Amino acid sequence: MIIFWIKEAFKLIGRAKTSFFLSLISTSIAIVLIVSSVFAISLSLKFQKSIKEQVSLNIFLKENSSKQDIEKLKEKLKSDSHISKVNFINKNEAAKIFIRETGEDFRKILDYNPLPESFTISLKDNFVQQDSINKLIKYYSSFDIVEEIGFNQSFVYKLISYLDEFKKYILLITSVLFFISLYIVYSTIKLVISSKYNELETMKLVGAKLSTIKMPIILNGVLIGFLSGVLALSFISGGIYVLGSVFYLKRFILLDGSLYLIITLSIGPLIGFIVSYLSLRKITLKI
Repeated sequence: MIIFWIKEAFKLIGRAKTSFFLSLISTSIAIVLIVSSVFAISLSLKFQKSIKEQVSLNIFLKENSSKQDIEKLKEKLKSDSHISKVNFINKNEAAKIFIRETGEDFRKILDYNPLPESFTISLKDNFVQQDSINKLIKYYSSFDIVEEIGFNQSFVYKLISYLDEFKKYILLITSVLFFISLYIVYSTIKLVISSKYNELETMKLVGAKLSTIKMPIILNGVLIGFLSGVLALSFISGGIYVLGSVFYLKRFILLDGSLYLIITLSIGPLIGFIVSYLSLRKITLKI
């Protein structure tokens, strides 16, 4: 019986070439939209993570802080689960950074170095939230050797707010694209089934089982889905190549080859099965 269903599924392609072509194109478009949506979400999440990982705080230390106290604070910072990286900057390094960034050498005027020693800490991306940052600043400000904590508060909080809004819009757009793609395939397959109405009615009259009527069409949908996946793969691969050629986006291209291949080729048959099944649910043996 299974072999019969498979043969009939292939015969449907030969008997309805126009319908096959329409289904192939619509399903390919759906796959491209869905995979592009998933890619857009993943890309935005990676971009968001990259920006958040660049958020840093400067902990300025009091003058003449002992090496022992500095080491204790350093160990505390390194063991903190909120912090991904800790960098200690001594007075000489602080002077070099100041001169490099401002172009002014205060050593020509002053006979001492007024710049304090400090720690520059980078936060883990999942902790770059307003509440977490405020708690972190409050906690480390209580240490005796800490003079102050430098932090571009307004800029970072605005950045976090913009990133959260951006993520919401991406999720909304991808949801709309997902349902549009499913509707495209559903409408096309419904049109194909409508064109075969007389043929289906004839099969009922000769006593065909419901599975004999439905299964070839469902398998045909799965086959079209797989072929659409192969076709969509070429378009998506081209798009990924173009994005990858843009230097700034190279490090954000997140799907490796094998995973990308599996996702693209599995979505087509899944869409073909689900949509074909839903399109045929009202077909019964009643004449």
